[in-house]
Amino acid sequence: MAVPSVAVQSRPSILSRLAESRNALGFGFMLPAAALLLVFLTYPLGLGVWLGFTDTRIGRPGIFIGLENYEYLWSDSVFWLSVFNTLLYTISASILKFVLGLWLALILNEKLPFKSFFRAIVLLPWVVPTVLSAIAFWWIYDSQFSILSWALQQMGLIDHRINFLGDPTNARASVIAANVWRGIPFVAITLLAGLQTIPQSLYEAATLDGASRWQLFRYVTLPLLTPIIAITMTFSVLFTFTDFQLIYVLTRGGPVNATHLMATLSFQRGIAGGQLGEGAAIAVAMIPFLLAAILFSYFGLQRRRWQQGGGD
Repeated sequence: MAVPSVAVQSRPSILSRLAESRNALGFGFMLPAAALLLVFLTYPLGLGVWLGFTDTRIGRPGIFIGLENYEYLWSDSVFWLSVFNTLLYTISASILKFVLGLWLALILNEKLPFKSFFRAIVLLPWVVPTVLSAIAFWWIYDSQFSILSWALQQMGLIDHRINFLGDPTNARASVIAANVWRGIPFVAITLLAGLQTIPQSLYEAATLDGASRWQLFRYVTLPLLTPIIAITMTFSVLFTFTDFQLIYVLTRGGPVNATHLMATLSFQRGIAGGQLGEGAAIAVAMIPFLLAAILFSYFGLQRRRWQQGGGD
């Protein structure tokens, strides 16, 4: 008498289970990018942190000196001036870019003639290389041949040429204006993309309930746009805080260190001055500020109720 065979269901192998796992698949796609970041970002960052604890100079290997570079910076008035300049530059430019960028995005989101053309034009300041933009502003701000001073004189608003880059206060305002002009397109286009995702049915329902334009913006547009604002402003702050090219071409940190940012001072001390250890210490001192901006974005994005309309 034949014994019926019992079918044994084989368990899936580890490879097949990994292939079906979305987390494992995502991890696999991230591996090449992670490897590149490890080589081209983590290693330079680690080397910079190490150099900050040494007295390394260009052409001479240094020795470990502990916190001496940071102790020197703590009592260095120029370093603290660069910290003040960096915070002033970042906060002022970021606020102006957000306000003007949001205003421009709201305009471009309306039904305008030649809307696609205007959207393309808005991107031009962002597409133009930074050095080329800085050279153009250097000509605009020139103490003798400034087109801006000439135009204001022709309109009778001033009676003498403005020393844009030779006066500390004017220089700070001038570099902030140049950064705002260059950064507005990024903020405007990104927020415009966020505005395009908001359903029109919400505006129609709010309008039927008697909401004004301000109430539409306050209770419909702004809450739904908040996650995009968090991401956009985080990148804007990071780009502004680490700005180097614009300042270096326009002022080299002058006059009398009035526009020196931490990035430009780090370059001046580390490369131009040859003191790699001190320059690296200034660069490392920027990390806490950058981490604060990233953590603000991270914890802001955890508020999923902004995106889903309720608690998570």
